[in-house]
Amino acid sequence: QAMIGHSVGEYVAACLAGVFSLEDGLSLIAARGRLMDQLPGGTMVAVPLPLEKVQPLLSDEIALAAHNGPRLCVLSGQAEVLQQLEDRLKGMEIECRRLHTSHAFHSPMMEPVLRQFTDEVRKVKLSPPTLAYVSNVSGGWITPADSTDPHYWAKQLRRTVRFSEGLQELLRKPNGIFLE
Repeated sequence: QAMIGHSVGEYVAACLAGVFSLEDGLSLIAARGRLMDQLPGGTMVAVPLPLEKVQPLLSDEIALAAHNGPRLCVLSGQAEVLQQLEDRLKGMEIECRRLHTSHAFHSPMMEPVLRQFTDEVRKVKLSPPTLAYVSNVSGGWITPADSTDPHYWAKQLRRTVRFSEGLQELLRKPNGIFLE
C-alpha cells in the first residue's frame, strides 16, 4: 500500500511506484555516484540524541544529514570539523559513531554537483507515482509534482533525510503492517 526508502532507498520506492524505470533508476544512481566521487571526501557521524538537542550543534560546516529516529540523528561535513565535534560530544559522555562513508552525503558539500545531477534527471522519463511512498525531503507523502520534478531529485541528494518523520507518517495509516 505504501513505501519508504532511506536516501538511495527512495529510488527503489520511486521505481516500484513507476516514477521511473529500473534502467533509468539505476542510471540515475550511477550518475549520482559518479558526480559525488568528484567531490572532496567528508565524514558522517551518528549521534544518539533527539533532534532538538542536535540542532544547536549544526552550523555552516555541520549539516543534519538524516533524522532517523526519535533519538538518532546523523551529522555530515568535513572530517576535521566532525572530529572536533566527536571529541566535544565524547567529553560530554555522548558516544557517537562514525559511519563508513567516503563523503559527507546530504550536506552542503554536495551542492557543487546539484546542477549536473538535475541535468541527468532531465534525461529520464518521470511519471507520477502509481503507489504511495514517503518523500525523504519532506517526510510526508510524495506528490506527483515533486516526483516528476528533476529539481526534487537534486534536493533529495542534498537535503536532510527525514526518515523519522516518514515513519511517523506511515504509522498514521490504520492497521499498518511493516515489511522490511
